[in-house]
Amino acid sequence: MKFSPTAWAKLIYLRDAGPTEVGGFGISSADDLLYVEELVLLPQICTAVTVSFAEDAIADYFDQQIDRGLKPEQFARIWIHTHPGESPEPSPTDLDTMETSFGECDWVVMFILAREGKRYAELRWNRMQDARMRIKTSIDYQQPFAGTDYAAWQEEYDENVVDQSQNWKSLMEPEELWEYGDLFDNPHSILEFNA
Repeated sequence: MKFSPTAWAKLIYLRDAGPTEVGGFGISSADDLLYVEELVLLPQICTAVTVSFAEDAIADYFDQQIDRGLKPEQFARIWIHTHPGESPEPSPTDLDTMETSFGECDWVVMFILAREGKRYAELRWNRMQDARMRIKTSIDYQQPFAGTDYAAWQEEYDENVVDQSQNWKSLMEPEELWEYGDLFDNPHSILEFNA
């Protein structure tokens, strides 16, 4: 899986724009479905450990991309999100989302970018029983790079991301937060994977 320099720069910017996770979709090239040319955010409510897209956000996003002439395999198969901590490992919620939200797709990629550039990418074929594998990622610096557009990226962030991290933290006692946080630092300690 490769990112265009612009898509990669935007993803790093959005990861660092706030204290929460941020999620969206990669839009890929018609010639190479694992080449992310663009990154699109959807309206979402976020905490440090969750992203929840607004009720009609995905349907509206699909309509917009189809109106552009894109096929679902170009805009709806690469789910991208960030982790505000240092671990890019998928959480139990991430794994559940892959199963419940993308289970009907022929294939899907979950990509997670954490701090310090740490990343995780998993390709899953849903037409085969438990066919999934980690895949390598890179940035295609051989392509022209028009540069950054921080103002537009910040505007997209401001329009789409609702930070609910303070509300989430108030639901638990500090001791519970530490216990919950450990789960996301090392999800493999309680889960078995059929990879």
